[in-house]
Amino acid sequence: MTDNDESYARRAVALLDLTSLNDDDDDARIVELCHKAMTPVGPVAAVCVYPRFVALARNTLDALGGQQVQVATVTNFPSGAEPLENVLLQTRQALDDGADEIDVVYPYRALLAGDAASGVALVKSCKALCAGRALLKVILETGELVDPLLIRRASQDAIAAGADFIKTSTGKVKVNATAEAAEIMLNCIAVAGTDVGFKPAGGMKTLPEALVFLWLAERINGADWVSPRHLRFGASSLLNDLLRRLGAAPAATMEGAY
Repeated sequence: MTDNDESYARRAVALLDLTSLNDDDDDARIVELCHKAMTPVGPVAAVCVYPRFVALARNTLDALGGQQVQVATVTNFPSGAEPLENVLLQTRQALDDGADEIDVVYPYRALLAGDAASGVALVKSCKALCAGRALLKVILETGELVDPLLIRRASQDAIAAGADFIKTSTGKVKVNATAEAAEIMLNCIAVAGTDVGFKPAGGMKTLPEALVFLWLAERINGADWVSPRHLRFGASSLLNDLLRRLGAAPAATMEGAY
């Protein structure tokens, strides 16, 4: 591996949202996830877990000296179709449990049916709860929106409504992060001129796959823009490849993570 490859691998570790969103997750798996987050080459940016594990993840990371690792969780997940009052209840509870970041699924099915107002209302309402407490990352589910015009509309509306990040995917559908969707989303961020981040999620297992998105981000928004505040990789198996390339002990494979 070249020095450049090693540098990119180290950067990618620091941009990683190490994720476990499996139906059979339990306390032991989340504790293991938190241990993996404290890698031999430095901590990841965040761990992403279901809401019921937020407090456990925070307490475990703190005990490991990982106070700098953010705890992210998901709401309105994965369908994007829960009633707004339920989403707000989930979000409020996650914040009370110590979540640093909320990854909420945009009501993409409503947008597909011609209803853009529901998405704007959801993001505005969640932002009101998160303001001053947590980052709000809005999952657009671009693989289901498909149409570039809809991906652009969802990106623009989410940004205007207060999203701190826009994110491609839940990792629970057939098509997840793609370069085509990423380019549209990154261009929307650039045009808006706001301090909004971008998170591709799902399907990234190797450094070259992650670099597609890093290079797009650098080309569109500039090398200085790329940091954990503006770019995250939603993945878990990606960590194995990064640590292997860096000559560190690889983390065990986590099935079902996105």
